[in-house]
Amino acid sequence: MEEGQGFDRLSPNGNKAMSNYRIQGATGEWEVVIGLEVHAQVTSNAKLFSGAPTAFGAEPNTQVSLIDAAMPGMLPVPNRECIRQAVRTGMAINAVINKWSRFDRKNYFYADLPQGYQISQLYHPLVGEGVITVQLDEKDPDSEVKEIGVERIHVEQDAGKLMHDQHPTRSYVDLNRSGVALMEIVSRPDMRSPQEAGAYLTKLRSILRYVGSCDGNMDQGSMRADVNVSVRKPGGELGTRTETKNVNSVRFVMQAIEQEAQRQVDVLESGGRIVQETRLFDPDKGETRSMRSKEDAHDYRYFPDPDLLPLVLDDAFLDECRATLPELPDAKRGRYESELGLSAYNAAVLTADADTARWFEALLAESARVQKKGEAEVAKAASNWLISELFGALNRLGKDIEDSPVSPERGAELLGLIGDGTISGSIAKQVLEIMLETGDAPAKIVEEKGLKQTSDTGAIEAEIAKVLEANPDKVADYRGGKDKLFGFFVGQTMKAMQGKANPQVVNELLKKALG
Repeated sequence: MEEGQGFDRLSPNGNKAMSNYRIQGATGEWEVVIGLEVHAQVTSNAKLFSGAPTAFGAEPNTQVSLIDAAMPGMLPVPNRECIRQAVRTGMAINAVINKWSRFDRKNYFYADLPQGYQISQLYHPLVGEGVITVQLDEKDPDSEVKEIGVERIHVEQDAGKLMHDQHPTRSYVDLNRSGVALMEIVSRPDMRSPQEAGAYLTKLRSILRYVGSCDGNMDQGSMRADVNVSVRKPGGELGTRTETKNVNSVRFVMQAIEQEAQRQVDVLESGGRIVQETRLFDPDKGETRSMRSKEDAHDYRYFPDPDLLPLVLDDAFLDECRATLPELPDAKRGRYESELGLSAYNAAVLTADADTARWFEALLAESARVQKKGEAEVAKAASNWLISELFGALNRLGKDIEDSPVSPERGAELLGLIGDGTISGSIAKQVLEIMLETGDAPAKIVEEKGLKQTSDTGAIEAEIAKVLEANPDKVADYRGGKDKLFGFFVGQTMKAMQGKANPQVVNELLKKALG
């Protein structure tokens, strides 16, 4: 990519912007138009039309019923739980829930599709139009906010999996995934930058995890995105789009968009034309490659599935679905700010993932109990400790919050020791490291290691006197107006007392000693 022909991602204030994203080509600027079709595996113990299990990582062809293998005479029966989860997902994005929907057959031949067709929903999907509100940087309250339209969510069955690495001359088929329930969540072409698409996909995954309708594990294939990209002159007619299939991470989605958009601009500016086709993304080379020409809907000869009656939902079922919805991330974020007094940054970090929010709320409830205070009184300290101390430690260990060696209850005990003055914040860091290694209770560690904080004024005054005597030039400078040296004296005193001195007492006695 030559200088001057890359992506302009910067807004006037220096932040990455959504709406100002352009590709600068030889003939001027180009706008990128993006839509995503996200396939999310429905959380269910059984498949969409059979009772076969859906556990990840099973031995090939050990989770296959006669229906999944398309044996003659086997009739599909819809799994109520899969329908319920899709409806709840639609409700979570304020989408239209269609009380009447229908399954269609999508006809094509492939070795991992035993029936010779896929049961899907083209004409009458279960869920209609909805919306997802995204922020370019969820941790930056000042970053741009935009609503991305969702055109539909339809329920369909997954295909099997071809395995080409088991034999030098043969390919094998694993039908464990055949018949697994998918939600295909189709956005409108409302996105205009890779960053915006990344924010949309991240927010959608967060919502799915809160609802519990999909685990969002893209590395395991339970959530993947087909990326539709076209380019045009700003405000012009929509260009021909390509579809990059089965991209399995947010980062790869953003890279695929960037590379495919640039490729299309290069083709158009060299006098070529964009072919409507299906492509794949090669993360090792950072490029998209052509797979096959892109079919239109009529090429699949869709027609209503004769083996399945239409789905008809009653009000009682919809009320049941709605009643089981949890507090969703945007609502939770607002509550953290308004009721707990958390900063916008802390609230955004703690609500970005359902597991993190659950861990924090357990920590908060236990901290309030241990310290005999209201949750709002302990929320700021608890959130700061979780974000700055525990997250940092887990990152070094390569662990997620749900795998934390320290439980919310143990975390609350540690915060309680800080709150009642038993240990200082700096000592608490040492205690946490030992907790992560041993799993011991913080009180036990403090007792065994002799880490209790001291407020003995006599001992502290003695150390302060030694520090001042050893640094007469700095004492003179401080008294001459260099107030910032006060931190130096605090640090030297704490060092002399091995971090066990009560910082508040140290500050008070130093101010007195320095005049």
